[in-house]
Amino acid sequence: MLDEMKGGFPVFTRRFGEGSKPAVLLHCALAHSKVWTPLALRLSSELSMLAPDMPGHGRSALWDRRSDLHDQVSAIAKDCLGAGGHVIGHSFGATVALRLAMEEPDKVQSLTLIEPVLFAAARESDMAVFDRYIETSQGFGAALDQEDWAAAAADFIGIWGDGRPWETLSEKERTGFCTQMPFIAETEPCLVDDANGLLVAGRLEAIRCPTRLIRGAKSEPVIEAIHATLSRRIPNAIDRVVDEAGHMVPITHPEDVASIIAEIIHG
Repeated sequence: MLDEMKGGFPVFTRRFGEGSKPAVLLHCALAHSKVWTPLALRLSSELSMLAPDMPGHGRSALWDRRSDLHDQVSAIAKDCLGAGGHVIGHSFGATVALRLAMEEPDKVQSLTLIEPVLFAAARESDMAVFDRYIETSQGFGAALDQEDWAAAAADFIGIWGDGRPWETLSEKERTGFCTQMPFIAETEPCLVDDANGLLVAGRLEAIRCPTRLIRGAKSEPVIEAIHATLSRRIPNAIDRVVDEAGHMVPITHPEDVASIIAEIIHG
């Protein structure tokens, strides 16, 4: 559905499945709602899923910079959640899913966090890994500061992409990723510095719903450190690892991820 107002923002939403249980799917940065298709097909008999395109992604409008980015995406997600349901998020989308569980505890029936990139959480479990991540990201950060979007996009895709080298991507794909780099720049305060207070004492501990954390065995070390913090602090959270998978695990290994999600939605 095009230009549906969610959180006061014109958003494109996509629906999957005909199951009796409602769910919201929140994609990663640089993606769009359609990437959920392989996973959603495996859950379609159980879930009726609503997936928005984030601002500046897919067919949604460009982000208008009226408010904090994480605030805006969270407002969109809350409207998609409506009266309640299961919440599934990947990467940046998983940080929004996490916030929904904190702020809408009576509406989130279960929480699936697939490689949430809340880098600040890694500090609490492995400072050396966090420091290493910051050190290796210096070139990327410099490119963002200089608004060298092509260099930033190539670096970002090299770490967080689906494994395809930058030079093998089509011109359309490279241009699209460059266009989205300002969005990535705006996520840094939240993800690296916890500007939105997701790690404030007591917030994670107050999450009441069943929670699964899912990560790929071949993902960046910082992801394991993030999961260690979240699984320790969130009650009823279980950390699951998918063999031979990386950061794009819900896309590359949808059957494995669907199987884990099925466990939690069945209670």
